[in-house]
Amino acid sequence: MSNLVRRDPYALDDLFDDLFKGFFVRPVRMPADMPDMQSIRMDVKEGDQAYTVHAEMPGVAKDDIHITLDGRTLVLSAEVKKDTEEKDGDKLLRSERHFGKVSRTIGLSQEVDEANAKARFDNGVLELVLPKKAIASARRLAIE
Repeated sequence: MSNLVRRDPYALDDLFDDLFKGFFVRPVRMPADMPDMQSIRMDVKEGDQAYTVHAEMPGVAKDDIHITLDGRTLVLSAEVKKDTEEKDGDKLLRSERHFGKVSRTIGLSQEVDEANAKARFDNGVLELVLPKKAIASARRLAIE
């Protein structure tokens, strides 16, 4: 005698979710001799009038930081350059410093007034004050 089993059509979705859960979040290891790419760590605060961003950029020169504002999108990028200084008799035993480019893109909930935005860089911390654009109120049109 055969058994009839009722299947829930959504149970198949759960089966695949359970099968692939964690599959794409396993950490990817780099070779031991390759320094790991650092990202820009930041705090973004929203006030009534402006956004305030604090971004850690240790070892970056002020001239190597690039800030792009486009409407509601903020892009921070920086480049850490390697100084090639060699001394006679010195041998590099281990290097754990990062050299290269890093970038972060942040989407904000309201457009930024680019003309009044301010940036300050002190002790490896970039501080941005990004005033919000005034929201245009709806205007009623008169019919001619």
